[in-house]
Amino acid sequence: MCGSTFLLRKGMMSMSDEAYMMLAIAEAKKAELMDEVPIGCILVKDHEVIASAFNERETSQQAIAHAEILAIKKANEVLGTWRLEDCTLYVTLEPCPMCAGAILLSRVARVVFGAYDKKGGCLGSCMNMYETKGFNHYPEVSGGVLEKECGALLTDFFKKKRDSKKAAAQTNTTE
Repeated sequence: MCGSTFLLRKGMMSMSDEAYMMLAIAEAKKAELMDEVPIGCILVKDHEVIASAFNERETSQQAIAHAEILAIKKANEVLGTWRLEDCTLYVTLEPCPMCAGAILLSRVARVVFGAYDKKGGCLGSCMNMYETKGFNHYPEVSGGVLEKECGALLTDFFKKKRDSKKAAAQTNTTE
């Protein structure tokens, strides 16, 4: 089936999407403590969290160190396979093109994201990668789960960054 379905599978989880998203938010908060953009991700299979990660681009100085990529890599190691069939990925921000592609190629069954990303989201905001015909796998997608909480993490983080930059600039001009 081609395209985004935005459907939920009945009886798939023992915990709610919101509860799992709270775990992804906890990962995002770990990123913030490291002065990384606060995006967190978990992967769930058979009601169990099998992998978790947060953004590490600044720490690692690797452009691909997005939360989703790191969580997928960990899940591959845990399961001993690149196929993440029957897994659900929870992430606090709508995936970018790279991450949406990695999710697709790793055969994740379902994606649940929090905040929409108007500047780079590829599951509905800027484009919908999963509406492109020809792929042999299309994950189900649910967006906007705890959207306000997830969005506030990012808004607050970047506001603090701007305020800090302004304060530093003012200190430099008064010296």
